[in-house]
Amino acid sequence: MITMRRQLLGLGFVAASSLLALHAAQALTGPTAIQIDGGPLGALQLSGGVDGYGYYLGNTSNGQLDNGINLANGLVELQKTDGVVQFTVEVGSNGGTVTVGAPSFNGSGHLAQSSTNNFTTGPLYAGYVTIAPTGSPVTLSAGQLGSLEGYESGIDWNNAVQLTTDLFYVENSQARGVQLNYTQGPITASVQFGDGFDTGVFNFVQALATYTINSTNSASIFGAANLGRTGLNTFGYGGGTTGSYGANYVNSDMIGGYYSYTQGNLVVVPEVQYVVAKTDHKLFLDKTSSNLGAAVFGDYAFGTSPYSLGGWVEYENSNGQDFWFVAPGSQAVGAAVAPTWQYKDLFARLNGGALYLLHNKGYAAYRNNGTDKLEFMGTLEAGLLF
Repeated sequence: MITMRRQLLGLGFVAASSLLALHAAQALTGPTAIQIDGGPLGALQLSGGVDGYGYYLGNTSNGQLDNGINLANGLVELQKTDGVVQFTVEVGSNGGTVTVGAPSFNGSGHLAQSSTNNFTTGPLYAGYVTIAPTGSPVTLSAGQLGSLEGYESGIDWNNAVQLTTDLFYVENSQARGVQLNYTQGPITASVQFGDGFDTGVFNFVQALATYTINSTNSASIFGAANLGRTGLNTFGYGGGTTGSYGANYVNSDMIGGYYSYTQGNLVVVPEVQYVVAKTDHKLFLDKTSSNLGAAVFGDYAFGTSPYSLGGWVEYENSNGQDFWFVAPGSQAVGAAVAPTWQYKDLFARLNGGALYLLHNKGYAAYRNNGTDKLEFMGTLEAGLLF
């Protein structure tokens, strides 16, 4: 299993007037963007953030260190969100999301650090132009785009918990392509075509549709599919290849959905997701395999105080011989919680989570002896949003 995985990013800051932002989890309150007079470009918005964390892991395996300190993100974004021609440019280093039960390690045994080299675009995390005709419900975006898959964001301060789930682990991240967006009344939808998983092979389609029932409830459905075959020697996240990253991820089809309920200071979001890779002997996918994930996310703000509490519970079930999550054939339950403090632009939170394997099917589990079914982890995270 390659040491890079879903430390890579999902969404990021996304302008509501261009790409969809409704499906990004929003846990921390970001400050108002800095307004800039762009001269002939018009009004521009500047925003960003930086954060880091210390961590402790329980039941690590051989060569994996159980504690350390990491930079999580250092990102700056410049946007133009009005007019017919709009754009977003976001640059910096990213890698603050850590998956419970399947964290990514570097060659020194530490949790993988934030990096500017996860994508073929280097430090350019997002960079796209949006054409938004006046009065039209349709816009078109092209460039380095965020994924349409799943509820969790690839930038940790957008999530109620820094620690992420199995659902996030198997999803696509940033990729190059074009995206058609539609907004009319309560319906918002996007379809994206590009090089899913940043492979350079343009054969991957994603879609997301959200129906806002009322101010309290909304429902979203998303999907993705590889329309052809992405070979083993194409680019994979982190500078490897599709073969080392996992051909089953890159050549998969996905369907999922989530429901958002907001009542006062409480947000509850259940989500379910199914991803499958079909038999393809040329890719050494000798049998069809799949991963089923389900989770419930929650976030509660304590009145007007600077404190909130986020958390989630999850279930995952991998079927077949391919490596989807902890190991082939894994089945597990997990939970995480994050008491959070935020004062204006500063935030700090304590994240704790655990994953319990419901069975061992002959594969290595945790600890050096490969028999322990439980891995737990905690992080102390702090940052500045601007």
